[in-house]
Amino acid sequence: MDFLAEMEAASWERVPDEVGSERPQIPALGEGPFRLIAEIKLRSPAEGSLGTGGVAERAAAYRDAGAAAISVLTEPSRFDGSMADLAQAVGSGAPCMRKDFLVDPQQVWEARAVGASGVLLIARLLDEPALRGMLDAAAEAGMFVLLEAFDADDLARCRVPWDGVQPLLIGVNCRDLRTLAVDPHRFERLAAHLPPDRDVLAESGVNHPEDAARLARWGYRGVLVGTALMRAPDPAGRIRELIAAGVDGCA
Repeated sequence: MDFLAEMEAASWERVPDEVGSERPQIPALGEGPFRLIAEIKLRSPAEGSLGTGGVAERAAAYRDAGAAAISVLTEPSRFDGSMADLAQAVGSGAPCMRKDFLVDPQQVWEARAVGASGVLLIARLLDEPALRGMLDAAAEAGMFVLLEAFDADDLARCRVPWDGVQPLLIGVNCRDLRTLAVDPHRFERLAAHLPPDRDVLAESGVNHPEDAARLARWGYRGVLVGTALMRAPDPAGRIRELIAAGVDGCA
C-alpha cells in the first residue's frame, strides 16, 4: 500500500463542532506577489523527527518574518500532529491552515472551530462529488483552500469554480507519495499546465533562495516550506530570503 492509500484508509477522530451560529472572525490569508506558507510539522515520514513543542512561538516567528499563513500538520500517526497544535498556532494571530488527509466536510468545520483560516485538500484523494462538498464547506466557512496536485491530470481536476471570500490556491507537490522521494524537476515539467486564473504554489523540495527565484520564473506565485524551516538555524531569516528571491523572480 502506498503512503497516500495508507492515509486514506486511516480512521479519523471527530472533534465536536463548536463553531455554532456565531462564527468568530478569522484572519485572512496574507497577500503579496510571492506568498510563502510556512509549515509546522514535528515529524516527517521521509525525514523522521523534526522537533518537539514550541508551536505557538514558532508560529509567531513565522508570522513576523512575513509568512502569508502557517500550515500545521494535524495528522497524528505519521506526523505527530494534533488539533491542539493547530489551536496553538492560531493563538499567534496568524492565518493558519489545517494540513491533513481531509475527506469529510466535518473536518473542515473542525478546523474552522479552532480558528483556522484555511485547509489543504488533496485533489486525487477525493472524487468529484467529495471534492465539491469539501470546497463548498470551505467557502461557506469563509476559509481559503490550497488544492494540491501531483501531476497534469490532478491540475486538470483543480480547474473548479470557486466563490469563496478567500482565495482558492493550487499547490503542486513534487514528492512521490509511493516512495516519498522528492522530484524537483516536476515543477518545470508541469509549468505549462498551471491554471492561469489561480495562484499556484510549489510544495516540497524548496530549500534555498535560488529555488524560489527559479520557481517564480516558471510561473509559481508562492511556496509551501516545511522541513527546511524546521531544520534551519534561523527560520525567520530563511523565510525572508525565500520571499525576497521569489519576488525578484516574479519581476
